[in-house]
Amino acid sequence: MPKVPFWMFILIGLLYITSVSVDTMDVDASQYAEMCREMLQRGDLLHVYDRGADYLDKPPLLFWTGALSMRIFGINNLGYKMPSILFALWAVFATYRLGKSLYNEVTGRMAALILATCQGMFLMTNDVRCDTILMSCVVTSLWLIQEWADSRKLYYLLGGAAAIALGMMTKGPIALMVPVFCFGTHWALQRQWKNIFAPAHLLAIVVIAILLIPMSIGLYQQFDMQPHKVVNGSTCTSGLRFFYWSQSFGRITGESPWDNGAPFEFLLMNMLWSFLPWIFLFVTALVINCATLVRQRLRLLPGQEWVTTGGFLLAYLALGSSAYQLPHYIFVVFPLAAIMTAKLIADMMGGKYKRLHRIMRPAHIVITVLLLAATLAFIAYIFPAGGVVILSWALLVATWLSLAISKKTKAKLLFLPALGIIIVNIFFTNYFYVPLLKYQVGSQVGRYMHEKGIDPRQVAAYKVDDPINSIHFYAQGVVPGIDTLPQLQHRYILTSDRGMKDIEGHYSYTIDKQGVFYKVSELTGPFLDPRTRSKEVKNYYLLRLAEPHQ
Repeated sequence: MPKVPFWMFILIGLLYITSVSVDTMDVDASQYAEMCREMLQRGDLLHVYDRGADYLDKPPLLFWTGALSMRIFGINNLGYKMPSILFALWAVFATYRLGKSLYNEVTGRMAALILATCQGMFLMTNDVRCDTILMSCVVTSLWLIQEWADSRKLYYLLGGAAAIALGMMTKGPIALMVPVFCFGTHWALQRQWKNIFAPAHLLAIVVIAILLIPMSIGLYQQFDMQPHKVVNGSTCTSGLRFFYWSQSFGRITGESPWDNGAPFEFLLMNMLWSFLPWIFLFVTALVINCATLVRQRLRLLPGQEWVTTGGFLLAYLALGSSAYQLPHYIFVVFPLAAIMTAKLIADMMGGKYKRLHRIMRPAHIVITVLLLAATLAFIAYIFPAGGVVILSWALLVATWLSLAISKKTKAKLLFLPALGIIIVNIFFTNYFYVPLLKYQVGSQVGRYMHEKGIDPRQVAAYKVDDPINSIHFYAQGVVPGIDTLPQLQHRYILTSDRGMKDIEGHYSYTIDKQGVFYKVSELTGPFLDPRTRSKEVKNYYLLRLAEPHQ
């Protein structure tokens, strides 16, 4: 069985790093980037603010790492994205170690490659939120706890507890619940009651509690000690209760006001694209594992594990029961899905499921061909990249096809989809995301303001029909939004055609910068079609105002 070569991980790491050429995307990623910048500027790590206002939504680890990175690399895309890129690479390594511990070296490497090349990982390094760090912390905790279960060396358990604490400082109790789901089901099915009730768990809980103290102090000082503050529309808000209960469990119990009506199957449907090109292999592995356990009357045999399948199923049950769901919520258990998929591929290459192997190999070649063809449509038609880029695509695809045809190519079910999705994302990152973000008004105007030395305090946004969180980050200062003309007392105004109708006749101005914009997080067919794009975009204007007419 062939071992995944290390150079493939080097190539993937370089591809992740190229994502710094892509601007942070409105709404969430650019909001978090600005919050990191503000934290760096204030020098206050315990209290989190969003454009000067109290912020109670996400825990602070993303902002801590982002602020530290910006101190090193500067206030730019690299400064914001580098921590998540490093955590993504660490998640790949931790997945390898967990897969190796559960199975063997080859399966661990395959699992690492599968995780590294699923489409969600490329998305996470482009549109950076909390999920990359969360996923990395969770899979690290699983790897270290599994090492403790195998060796009984206490430092592995304590390291796993520290990783859980870091995960909780990234996105709350889900970082604790996933390990509980994984090992609780695995040990119960193995009847390993001594692991479930091991006294060492108490020490792990103490470590978690100690590491959470700084975050808890900040929450208590910022919210619990100041009940008069209006937070999310109400007073007497407890920051501690919010993070340790309402934000996660409250979405299941109905206590949380967040509700977008997402059905239970929402996250699985989104995995159809976010776990490409491996999604069909994963679903097959999930079905096989569940059927096997049922045949064995809910008891594991020696050499079997339920860390991955049990953890995935229970985590999905919890996440899918939430009243508010977004596609990236499921990313936390992608390492588990990757290991399950790797085990199935290893079994097929080892001679098991021969009929399934004969079906899956050509099916995944077809899937990869379709993805490569879609990439050509993007670079040749949607955002034309030029002849050199198209020729590069043709050469890479020709190389891929030669490997697909060659009888000497080993493990085609693993390597062909992996190489294919790498090719897809080389072009997708650099020739789809980069030109797409040129339609984001906030980053374009904010960067222009910073380059020209325009003080953000002299600029106001008026009737711009787009979330412009990114303008604050790229301008390196908060640009206020205003609603009525009497407040126009700034030197510059960013506005749209709607705002221009109000300003004309009241103010003299010169147009300092103008262009077109679109809400890039909500793509539609008419926008992607160059023939109809001009009808979908709107105009923006950065006006330099003179004195108002008397």
